[in-house]
Amino acid sequence: MVRKRWRPVGRKHPMKRRSRIWLAAPVVMILLAVGYVILRPPVYPADGQTAESRPGGRVETRYGPMEDSDRDLLVKVRQAGLWEAPTGQQAQQRASSPKVKEVGAHLAIEHAELDADVRKVADQLGVVLPTRASGQQEAWMAELSALRGAPYDRLFVHRLRVAHGKVFAIIAQVRASTGNSVIRAFAERGLKIVARHMQYLESTGLVDFPRLYRDVH
Repeated sequence: MVRKRWRPVGRKHPMKRRSRIWLAAPVVMILLAVGYVILRPPVYPADGQTAESRPGGRVETRYGPMEDSDRDLLVKVRQAGLWEAPTGQQAQQRASSPKVKEVGAHLAIEHAELDADVRKVADQLGVVLPTRASGQQEAWMAELSALRGAPYDRLFVHRLRVAHGKVFAIIAQVRASTGNSVIRAFAERGLKIVARHMQYLESTGLVDFPRLYRDVH
């Protein structure tokens, strides 16, 4: 007769216990790794920064040096499109003047084209662009969203004319000083578009030039 080996009731076999420990170990490691990825802040360059440089530094590219002012230009043009294009679309519903609606349509279409251009240039130079307008620009959008009719027309023209005047000055300064051929060509294209937009806005007859002078300066 073969005797069965006595084993205490409820006690697990040591080999089975060890195998379960080994099986559980990879699961714990995976959970720890996932937690690290989720909780760890992403390491991305800030808006306008490049992966090759720290903020405030010059970057040598195949197209010539890229300065802070070059990166700032791309950021400013991108942010301009992020609020001016949707505001141009909004004018179709809130403006009372057919001319303001027409200008809004032009701005929406052409800013979409300019946005595609600035994103292409930024990608070419490795510059990270913002994904939303600035706080001030978002405040302007909220201000306009509270208006309709003639008050909307006047504020629409004023805010956009002031904004275009400021970005025009930035683009002109970069065009005059940059040593980067890609930025220089982009600045030339941008100057033509922004100048045309100012003409659109002035064609409405609603630009208050004394107020414009004060706000631009």
